[in-house]
Amino acid sequence: MTTPAQQPSDGAVLLDELHATLTKFVILPSPQAIDAVVLWIAATHAQPAWAHAPRLVIRAPEKRCGKSRLLDIVEGTCHEPFLTVNASPSAVYRSISDDPPTMLVDEADTIFGPDAGTNEEVRGLLNAGHQRNRPAKRYDAASGRVESIPTFAMAALAGIGAMPDTIEDRAVIVRMRRRAPGETVAPYRHRRDRPHLTALAKRLAAWLRASMPDLERAEPDMPLEDRAADTWEPLIIVADHAGGDWPTRARNAAVDLLAEAADNDQGSLRTRLLVDCRTAFGDHPTLSTTELLRQLNSDPEAPWPTYGKTGLNAAKLSKLLAEFDIRSANVRFPDGTQAKGYQRAHFFDAWTRYCPDAPHDRPEGVPSQPSQASHRRSERDGLTLWDGISRPNDEPDPDLWDGTSPVPPAPVAVPA
Repeated sequence: MTTPAQQPSDGAVLLDELHATLTKFVILPSPQAIDAVVLWIAATHAQPAWAHAPRLVIRAPEKRCGKSRLLDIVEGTCHEPFLTVNASPSAVYRSISDDPPTMLVDEADTIFGPDAGTNEEVRGLLNAGHQRNRPAKRYDAASGRVESIPTFAMAALAGIGAMPDTIEDRAVIVRMRRRAPGETVAPYRHRRDRPHLTALAKRLAAWLRASMPDLERAEPDMPLEDRAADTWEPLIIVADHAGGDWPTRARNAAVDLLAEAADNDQGSLRTRLLVDCRTAFGDHPTLSTTELLRQLNSDPEAPWPTYGKTGLNAAKLSKLLAEFDIRSANVRFPDGTQAKGYQRAHFFDAWTRYCPDAPHDRPEGVPSQPSQASHRRSERDGLTLWDGISRPNDEPDPDLWDGTSPVPPAPVAVPA
């Protein structure tokens, strides 16, 4: 893919300086991860120009991997950092305006983990705030009216382990790791070092705020599609605006980090079930429900043996597969017997759509479904250009899932 051929600008110099500052205090897992964090920080200074607010997920397998230190650097260099620690949900919501702050969440298990407690409001905001015009609705008893509270804001979340799919699917993901012997960084001292960070933040803001209409109109060539393209678009616009080698570096980071996320992602529970069913079927055209459950529950490394007190059962299996329009029926087997079971052919469409690495063994004569062309951003989001006063205002989506229930609302069923 071709990238804009630009001369380095003052913006490229600023990004290089931010890159040097970041690597002074933190060791990140790859050059692409460093570039991604640099571009994400810069993008926070032009949030009114973006159609989507990418999340930055900083995750680590254990403590002492540098995630909190990285969050310190992000806090010093991003646009109007808002730390959510000890902040009430109402304070968080009321802090978001047409020019939102940057939400920073350390120890994100307090928001998404088993001990999340009363943080459902903040969790809903983080799930909804990736896209414009997804306000939270609240009833104001004093005025007797329903209020629309903005949720759109970029957010950085640091924690141990994976974040929920609703967050990581909308995020630039950086996997931190503990420093190896011989890897050293400079100690960070808040009083001594933060003034330099905030001065750099002011320069980034001055550079980007001077070009807000250009940033809003930009429609860059994207190496990604769909939601990944929405997430990375602000970062790549910033890189193109900076020039130099940043356009190429940004696109390389997008492709590499997305591939890394795909390699490490086991997918949702339903997607895992499709993959495991594909393994269980092998070359068999049919399997009884009893035999399919036996194979699923016999894998000690799969989630099915502990899916309930006695493992996955027929009712739970049926409910999970029904989302893909896969249902059991009376099946006749080669020996002439009949039993409730599943036909392999009924899985082909779901395997093709949700397990892209599945063997291409669809029934003969059934073509694969072509991908739909991606629309231009302005057409896709229906947004008008930012006028410097207020954000565009589309109709809100009434069916947002707030992340508090175990699964999102089921889609309207369509004929198989």
